[in-house]
Amino acid sequence: MTVLESSLRSEVIGFSEQSGVKSNPDELKAGYLQLLHLVERLHRQLLDVIKDELERLGQTDINSVQALLLYNIGDAELTPGELRSRGHYLGSNVSYNLKQLVEKNYISDQRSNTDRRSKRVSLTPAGLKVRDCLACLFERQLGSIEQVGGVNMSLMEDTNKTLQRLERFWADQVRFRL
Repeated sequence: MTVLESSLRSEVIGFSEQSGVKSNPDELKAGYLQLLHLVERLHRQLLDVIKDELERLGQTDINSVQALLLYNIGDAELTPGELRSRGHYLGSNVSYNLKQLVEKNYISDQRSNTDRRSKRVSLTPAGLKVRDCLACLFERQLGSIEQVGGVNMSLMEDTNKTLQRLERFWADQVRFRL
C-alpha cells in the first residue's frame, strides 16, 4: 500500500495511525460539516473586513475581491493562469476582475513578447497603494490577534497544518477521482 493510499485510507475510515485511536463516525461527520461551514464563513468574513477597510479609506471604486486580488498579485508579474492556480480563483472571476482593474488603472497588462496570446499583469502605482493598505490592515491585526482574538502561534500552526491537510485531501479527491 502506498503512502498516499494509506493516508487516504486512514482519513476515510476515521482512523488516526498517529494516535492509534479510531474516531467516532458521528463526531467526525459533525466536526467535518462544521469545518466546511466555518471555512466558507471565514472567507466571507475576510471579504467583509477588507470591504470595511476600503470604505474607511474612501476606496469605493473596487470591491473586496478585487482588492484581495491586488494584494495577492503583490510585486509579481503574473499571467491570469498563474493567478488562477496560485490564488485558486475561478477563471471567469479572474478574467472579469482583471478587466475591471485594468479599466480602473489598478493593473497594467502586457502581451508577452514570445507568445502574443499570453498576457502578463502587474500592479500600477494605484494598485500598489491598495496592496499596501491591505498589508497595513493585516499588520495592524497582528498586533491584537493574540490578546483580542485569543490566537497564539501554536494554535495558528495547528490550524494551518489542519487546513493544509484538508487542502491536500480535497486536491487528491479531484486529482484521483476518489
